[in-house]
Amino acid sequence: MKSFVAWLKQYRYWIIFAPLILFFLIQLYYFCQIAWWIKFNPESTSFMRQQLAVLRKDNPKAELKHTWIPYERISQNLKRAVIASEDANFSAHEGVDWDALMKAYEKNLKKGKVIAGGSTITQQLAKNLFLSGSRSYFRKVQELMITYMLEFLMDKVRIFEIYLNVVEFGKGIFGAEAAARYYYGTSAAYLSPEQAARLAVMLPNPRYYGTLRDSNYLAQRTQIILQRMGSATLPKKSVLPPKKTKAHRKK
Repeated sequence: MKSFVAWLKQYRYWIIFAPLILFFLIQLYYFCQIAWWIKFNPESTSFMRQQLAVLRKDNPKAELKHTWIPYERISQNLKRAVIASEDANFSAHEGVDWDALMKAYEKNLKKGKVIAGGSTITQQLAKNLFLSGSRSYFRKVQELMITYMLEFLMDKVRIFEIYLNVVEFGKGIFGAEAAARYYYGTSAAYLSPEQAARLAVMLPNPRYYGTLRDSNYLAQRTQIILQRMGSATLPKKSVLPPKKTKAHRKK
């Protein structure tokens, strides 16, 4: 016992600071990875790797359906539908919509169970890129930290571009292009308003709704999203102010 106490005294600083150093290194990894993705597209995400592992338990040769498509080639209809369905204030907030979170909390409190999430598109992307689907306070805190990293390093258009290319639309189906091809046999560039709205309403539970495409709920929810799409505000690319020339400085 005395030797154990002596060991604790000898290494007490390591016991205290080692977890903090590890935590800092993990955050640094996330930060550097996000910085890399400003210019380069993610090849996969945490959610994609998890889903692939599940699929390969039954079929070792299983592959995900996923094709990256540039932001400009994704239908405006889908962009508006996703914002109308998932995060109406996406273009205005700084990563977290605290009002939406409070409303979701109050709604869940009244129902006595979780029926609303309140997560923004940026929060969903943070979770998809790095985390798991498990629920815990630590995971939620980590999600918020990654969310603010994304908002700090990227503009809204880049965040939305990555989201639309990696979000899950069904079992083994990731990204707008793969979803458009799988469900409608067309490119994401040519999705009609109704097709886009129907894809958007699947997002809260894509594996479940992917098998219930003709459900009354999806049909009703699609009509609601179609009505909201006209007022959805799309993000705009950040424009840096022009550098002052010598002529400007003289004035």
